[in-house]
Amino acid sequence: MATSIKIDDDLKARVQQLAGQRQRSPHWVMREAIRQYVEREEARESFKKEALSSWTEYQETGRHLTGEEVRGWLRTWGGDDEQAVPDCHE
Repeated sequence: MATSIKIDDDLKARVQQLAGQRQRSPHWVMREAIRQYVEREEARESFKKEALSSWTEYQETGRHLTGEEVRGWLRTWGGDDEQAVPDCHE
């Protein structure tokens, strides 16, 4: 699929300069920038969807962990006494 985009002269010069510094083509730099942007935005949308799902579940069940419970659990990570995820409660 071929796509073209119009960019202003300043941005074009910046892309060309960066491409030269990276020993890549301007096309590669633009393609990489778009790929990273799309991946970041997809991750953001996934996070939002998961957060809304968690909020809905909490509203329906009331089950949760407190911040202190989560912090206490996280403090055990990587140690000899690493603990399992605490059970949620109402």
